[in-house]
Amino acid sequence: MMDDLTLLEQEILKPSPVLVDDISRIQGDILLLGVGGKMGPAMARVARQAADIAGSSQRIIGVSRFSDGDARTALEAAGVETIAADLLNEADLAALPDAPNVIYLAGHKFGTTGKEPFTWAMNAYLPGRVAEKYRNSNIIAFSSGNVLPFVPVTSGGVSEETNPDPIGEYAQSCLGRERIFEYFSQKNNTPMLIYRLNYAVDFRYGVMVEIAKSVLSGEPIDLRTENVNVIWQGDANEIAIRSLLHCASPAKILNVTGPETVSIRWLAQQYGLRFQKEPLFIHEEQPTALLSNASEAHKLFGYPRVTLKEMIDMTASWLLQGGKLINKPTHFQERGGKF
Repeated sequence: MMDDLTLLEQEILKPSPVLVDDISRIQGDILLLGVGGKMGPAMARVARQAADIAGSSQRIIGVSRFSDGDARTALEAAGVETIAADLLNEADLAALPDAPNVIYLAGHKFGTTGKEPFTWAMNAYLPGRVAEKYRNSNIIAFSSGNVLPFVPVTSGGVSEETNPDPIGEYAQSCLGRERIFEYFSQKNNTPMLIYRLNYAVDFRYGVMVEIAKSVLSGEPIDLRTENVNVIWQGDANEIAIRSLLHCASPAKILNVTGPETVSIRWLAQQYGLRFQKEPLFIHEEQPTALLSNASEAHKLFGYPRVTLKEMIDMTASWLLQGGKLINKPTHFQERGGKF
């Protein structure tokens, strides 16, 4: 029943004991810039819960344009302080409070094609302004596995030591974001961590929802990019917060994803079993994909709590019972860099 899924969601969003322990070691307030996106609201709430359980008085502050007023209301109801601001507006940025810990979630991906100047402003210009303002803070800068090259699906993924090779303007602007943050980390001796995520999934959005929806509706699934990495959003959120204890200058780079190289064909077949439907496929599998090796993250933070099979089961149940979805496709099939 949907009530059961709601309870499950509440349970799975509770902070882990290790997050509670780590947040008690993070000194000072945490400011989340761009909190209104897919990951930000849940990240802010779990940080607030963890701080409360730890008995910490630190403030959790979320900044966004908040075009969705309901999202702001929900955050404030959960004890998260909110500030409405356009980060590209110099006056708004200057008015933001100081904070010893900053998680930078702002960025632009979907609709990049045709809005390239705005994409570069958000992804490469704004990071410099933020890095200068928060030069005395720990900064987690969200990035993307899209900056990395396509590699053989049997390679085990790309580690942090591999040189980036972005395809297309979105990925190039993401590398620009990384380089700008790295520059200011060195210039101002600001402790930072570049957080390369690839791909977060949730009940409402992500690779697994897209595959499950296709199987359920009988839509053919494009197999050209036949392998992906995924991590449950809740695990990715906890790692982001805990990473505040691992910032460094020069900036540390960290790949964040699950341990498996997941086959799209296999994933569709798993949903086929649950929905009692035969998946449909188009195009031939290519021998390369965007794959990340997150063994360093697993060494620092352990393996994700939510397993691949649990993700499959929960997503299938959510869809079958009409759970609300976020209509923001990942475009994981894209191989030419056009988003």
